[in-house]
Amino acid sequence: MNKRITTCLAALLCAAALHASAERPNPPRRVNVIFLFADDWGWGDLSCHGHEHYKTPNLDKLASQGTEFTQFTVASGVCSPSRTAVMTGHYPARHSIHQHFAHPAHNRKCGMPDWLDPAAVMLPRLFQEAGYKTAHYGKWHLTNSGCDDAPWPKEYGYDDSGVFNGYGPGIPASDATTYDKTIEFMTKHKDEPFFINVWMHETHTPHFPKKEFLKDYEDLDEQHKVYAAIVAEADHGVGRILQALDELGLADNTLVVFSSDNGPERTGKRSPRDRLSDDGDSILFTYYSVGSSGGLKGGKRSLYEGGIRVPFFVRWPGKVPAGKKNDTTVITAADLLPTFCKAADIELPRGYQPDGEDMLGAFLGKDVSRTKPIFWEWQGARAGNNWPRLAIRDGDWKLVMNHDGSRSELYNIPQDRAEQSNVAQAHPEIVQRLSKKVLAWKQTLPKAPAEHCISKLRK
Repeated sequence: MNKRITTCLAALLCAAALHASAERPNPPRRVNVIFLFADDWGWGDLSCHGHEHYKTPNLDKLASQGTEFTQFTVASGVCSPSRTAVMTGHYPARHSIHQHFAHPAHNRKCGMPDWLDPAAVMLPRLFQEAGYKTAHYGKWHLTNSGCDDAPWPKEYGYDDSGVFNGYGPGIPASDATTYDKTIEFMTKHKDEPFFINVWMHETHTPHFPKKEFLKDYEDLDEQHKVYAAIVAEADHGVGRILQALDELGLADNTLVVFSSDNGPERTGKRSPRDRLSDDGDSILFTYYSVGSSGGLKGGKRSLYEGGIRVPFFVRWPGKVPAGKKNDTTVITAADLLPTFCKAADIELPRGYQPDGEDMLGAFLGKDVSRTKPIFWEWQGARAGNNWPRLAIRDGDWKLVMNHDGSRSELYNIPQDRAEQSNVAQAHPEIVQRLSKKVLAWKQTLPKAPAEHCISKLRK
């Protein structure tokens, strides 16, 4: 073939390739994911859930722009195990995480490791390996004090982070840094897909109420004024993130989810530190924790609904139906890993078996029924005389019980969301069936934490 023919052929091939490229549309950009995870935020701590004093216009708007799932539950009545389920897609007991992480002596007493195993399949790492930019801002609490040999967030799959209650690049819990850094990261990576965990401090203690939010609640008593200001500040931070998405032109391609790690703290005990100062720069503790479960039984540290059923709003314009309330689909925190990955078209690793299920179809407005029961275990010492210790939700039924099965209560949750009517005596066959399932699940759990997740400082 002479040089002239070769040149002409090359030109024709190039032109054909250019023509094909022009006809083939660019692949759609992969969806961004922002998971807003509040702390101790009760079901009733929202104006859209009927609270007569608290004002949450931005969260109310988020709920109205997407779908609310009223039968969503988290994996524990306290923070560290609840967060473990989100990160791993597993029930936290599979990682021997039963209570909140604290100093090594506490963790040892509780039969826990000193940090979540970074070698486990991890939600942010799956996104990172799929080409996403990943970040975590806010509370960490997948380890805690006295474990300075604990892994940093980057070892779990984050490109950037700023945390409190953990090790790594630190940020304060007492100001708007969590929201500032989230917006900075979104802006920096607006032309790339991103995944961000925004784990807010509010409404956990200590409270740091600010004058600009306190002034709107002068007619309330001191406790509720402080708590209302904390709720309002968090709502304002969420509003800033949503506004930034609009300004960056990213709102339509971003899946935003809001929830809470467990139900509300409510102690009513005043300590010498609990005093609201005139300058509005107070640091306040559990006396001001007057969160609302919205009529649900129990609260933080409980396996009753008030401890594990929390707000859950999902927005993805054009994908997730707007203004819808889903009262039938049962979703739990362990479902988030497979569901988020499905939304982003990320395959789960071969051999990985999540406890959760892909619930993207439910997000998109389809009728979806879960195929697996949901399990809980509580080993803490402050759940109403250590009760309940185990729980299972299977279909409409929820059974709570102790470890030896000598005490149990049965509730039909769609008919009795407040768990007021124990129908165990009327349905012994259901009690027996569910007891057998939850005790069999208990037998699959590890007896001790992994050695490589124990601090060298543990004594």
